[in-house]
Amino acid sequence: MLKDLNKFIVIGDKLLVKPEESTGKTNSGLFLPPGVAEREKVQSGYVIKAGPGYPVAAPSDDEPWKESKESSRYIPLQVKEGDLAIFLKRDAFEIEFEKEKLLIVPQSAVLLVIREDFFS
Repeated sequence: MLKDLNKFIVIGDKLLVKPEESTGKTNSGLFLPPGVAEREKVQSGYVIKAGPGYPVAAPSDDEPWKESKESSRYIPLQVKEGDLAIFLKRDAFEIEFEKEKLLIVPQSAVLLVIREDFFS
């Protein structure tokens, strides 16, 4: 797996996803040409890093010249690290790091999340 994952700082509502490997074969055993898998509209993968969420503006103050001591605030994401996300493939951006394919996906492209500890 990726060793230097701490180098990545995911911004805003974005997710860093390790896509599930497709076998290129159907359930009945037919092998599919490479172009077929590329035309799929949805894809799945495991979330390995998630951004802080959607930024929220600081409340306005009566004295705008004062220095604000409040740090940035965010509305947290629903998706968490370790989730299996099913997302729209067209909204994902592909990158390669240490010879591994990774995807940057906005939370708005996620259709469904499967969380292992949800039912425990």
